[in-house]
Amino acid sequence: MAFYVYILASERNGTLYIGMTDDLVKRVWQHRTGAADGFTKRYAVNQLVWYELHSSRDAAFLRERQLKKWKRAWKIDLIVERNPLWRDLWTEINL
Repeated sequence: MAFYVYILASERNGTLYIGMTDDLVKRVWQHRTGAADGFTKRYAVNQLVWYELHSSRDAAFLRERQLKKWKRAWKIDLIVERNPLWRDLWTEINL
């Protein structure tokens, strides 16, 4: 089974949200549609700008916790390294 750590943004250099899941398409869809109340719905954080795959739940959990402790500038650098235009990667994963 695959596990994902992901970053959503409200816009380029906007509000960021970091999460983890075992079903990236379903979880991003929930954020995009506001299916669950919470931070991402309140602040319109619904664009998938970065994600990475992990082979275990523990590895994904540890990576999520690590990223949440990072400085904002480091998170932005991580996004820009793989996604310099801050494209919404939803179309890439929603096949």
